[in-house]
Amino acid sequence: MSQNFPPALGWAEMKSQPTRLGGMSEVYLIELREGGEKHRPRGHARAALFRPVLLLSLLLTLPLSGTSQRPSGAEGSSRPNIVFILIDDLRWDELGVVGHPYIKTPNIDRIGKEGALFRNAFMTTPLCSPSRASFLTGQYAHTNGIIDNVDRSVASHQLVTFPLLLHQSGYQTAFVGKWHMGNDDTPRPGFDRWVSFKGQGTYLNPEFNEDGISVKASGYVTDILSSYVVEFIKRRHDKPFLIYLAHKAIHPEVMQHGDGSVNLADAELFIPAERHRNLYAGKTIPHRPNYKRAPEGKPALQRRIGDLPPLGAATGTRDESILGRQRSLMAIEEGVGNILKALEETHQLDNTILVLASDNGYFYGEHGLSVERRLAYEESIRMPLLVRYHKLIKPGTVRNEFALNIDLAPTLLELAGVGVPNKMQGRSLVTLLNGARPAWRNSFLIEYYSDKVFPRMAQMGYKAVRTERWKYIHYLELEGMDELYDIKTDPYEMKNLIHQPGAEKALAEMKLEMERLLKETNNE
Repeated sequence: MSQNFPPALGWAEMKSQPTRLGGMSEVYLIELREGGEKHRPRGHARAALFRPVLLLSLLLTLPLSGTSQRPSGAEGSSRPNIVFILIDDLRWDELGVVGHPYIKTPNIDRIGKEGALFRNAFMTTPLCSPSRASFLTGQYAHTNGIIDNVDRSVASHQLVTFPLLLHQSGYQTAFVGKWHMGNDDTPRPGFDRWVSFKGQGTYLNPEFNEDGISVKASGYVTDILSSYVVEFIKRRHDKPFLIYLAHKAIHPEVMQHGDGSVNLADAELFIPAERHRNLYAGKTIPHRPNYKRAPEGKPALQRRIGDLPPLGAATGTRDESILGRQRSLMAIEEGVGNILKALEETHQLDNTILVLASDNGYFYGEHGLSVERRLAYEESIRMPLLVRYHKLIKPGTVRNEFALNIDLAPTLLELAGVGVPNKMQGRSLVTLLNGARPAWRNSFLIEYYSDKVFPRMAQMGYKAVRTERWKYIHYLELEGMDELYDIKTDPYEMKNLIHQPGAEKALAEMKLEMERLLKETNNE
């Protein structure tokens, strides 16, 4: 059953106080592969230190020893702590706070309800590795050099990231989760604490690089990552801290190779926590009007490529895959609840900036698409963006201005009192967060560099410009296949106006705007 899901869902009704989901007790087996025990989570019951196996019992629902004491600097600090939560592939319209009809995310919603919700937040490159680099550097992909999902491990060690700058200014920093700029899991510069995995990682019984030590865990990856964050929060801190939590979820369970390719057979394999595997059974999934509609006026998508079937009803995302993604989100939701609880118990919540975002969107059958992401359509380029900071943001703040993933680095540096490098191309959101009405951008650049992961995306690299009304997509390798949409009258991008009489003026203006943005971002 199709439902008319608007392009930007409205603010959810706030008639009741947010509730919290209960925590879970999980047991993990940690195998020490190199060296000994180092920075083992305090909240785990310890067994004797016999190698190679150390049994740790993680009790998320019980307070850790000493949690009634306030960590050093918990009050009176002039520099805020920062907890940045990045979710993989989460669409902008799949949270309770934006009005989803059945997904309930009270803990995630709390960040927006007690802070700010950006209704028009976008990625500058809607693809995993480039988007992650843009969050960290405040730069477009063409500037930071992470342009695709190819193994760019060496380059990612050389990035000047906002965590590195915070670390140099006195912050204690931790990275927990999916780095995914190459398959190298070794610690990157600027982090005092490092917990990561190779490439895409795995949902069950993951192997981590923990501060240079290889450890094998038993359990569900989302729960384990959240537990590392809670443990770090509950340590005693003599400095302000940054925690950058990058979840594997809700990405499919695929293995990525050095050339960026993945095992396509598993491209729609989602593994929720066992406790959530039957969640939402029988629910009617909302679909947009362009759901499973064969593309019209989109020659780049209508090309005949090998033996691929034409896009349409048969190629769109299966409902079971959508449910698998939504079920996978629930462990993140519960983890956010545990993080908020840890911040409250240690009296640090109101001196902590919380950010929640996604690296790119996902197609739910729109235009007959499914796993492709990458493209400049709304379903792929939009992201959720919630920010809470009690000392600055009025609860219930809603902003409609364009916010970009490259804006988060300068925003957090400004709030931490650290100078923003001139090479950062994003713009600080602080004036929007404090309720001001500054002159703001009315357009932005989107870019994608052709890769070979999905055959249907062959030679579809593009530069695109989005304004409040128009979107122009220029394919760099496909002659005569550009697209122009009037977002105001055609929010689902179903009618390409590129050759339509009467659209000549708009097209000319969008081409000029693209030239301006390319010049402004040193990408001429």
